[in-house]
Amino acid sequence: MNTPPSTTGRAPRRRRSANRIHPAVYAALGAMVFLSVFPLYWMFVVATTDSATAYNLPPRILPGDNFFYLAGLVFDIVPFVQALLNSIAVATAIGVGQALLCALAGFAFAKLDFPGRNTLFLIVVLTMTVPAQLFVIPQYLIMSRLNWVDTLQAVIVPGLVTAFGIFWMRQHISSVINEELMHAARVDGATTWQIFWRIAFPLVRPAAFVLGLFGFVNAWNDFLWPFIVLKSPERYTVQIAIKALQNNRDIDLGLAMSGSFLATLPLLVLFVFVGRRLVQGIMEGAFKG
Repeated sequence: MNTPPSTTGRAPRRRRSANRIHPAVYAALGAMVFLSVFPLYWMFVVATTDSATAYNLPPRILPGDNFFYLAGLVFDIVPFVQALLNSIAVATAIGVGQALLCALAGFAFAKLDFPGRNTLFLIVVLTMTVPAQLFVIPQYLIMSRLNWVDTLQAVIVPGLVTAFGIFWMRQHISSVINEELMHAARVDGATTWQIFWRIAFPLVRPAAFVLGLFGFVNAWNDFLWPFIVLKSPERYTVQIAIKALQNNRDIDLGLAMSGSFLATLPLLVLFVFVGRRLVQGIMEGAFKG
């Protein structure tokens, strides 16, 4: 009696071939990584040489030995240490504020029933279509009335809540927290604040962490609003300090790139420690959304 040939050895081979990534995918990913990393590397190369390096043809590839000299000039010309501390304070306050306040507003829009909820949420979403530059004059007038011009709170307070952050947290809370959980908590005697702080916020903490990190990075890189509202050198953020390195006519690219690299270095260190958690938060929000 003839037995059919065994196919047990073929299935794993087919499975392995199906899971194998095509070399073209690796080539595309490598090209994307190169295009993303090369500007940072080129900034470091110029920061270790001089301005002429940026105009050399063919361009210089290897770094020089001039970085510590230019970095010393950066700290001598502007109060760069104080600017770093100011940026850390501003970016941290904005990141934490967006994570908490946007989550609270998103919870209200997602799970609380109050008059005008949908209309107010529509207004919040529509504000995302307005260019940020149009808010500069009204914001400055408000800061002037409050006597907050040339203070760090003038930079912090307008960034504590964003329309995108409210939208992000509202969508995430709607998909994660169901009405049965809310009803069970109310039956147990929990108040609205207790439901948010003890039930809702722990469940959406990864999304709030991602939002807070995005807020931190945006506040760290922000130039326009701090440049308008901050006047004193001791209150400069790092982006304004880098601008102060440049003269009105001449731009020393080596000096400017040294300051830019020093300003970027804290963000690189931050992403080394929280990069994996950032990806997990984004992926969790994508799958749950």
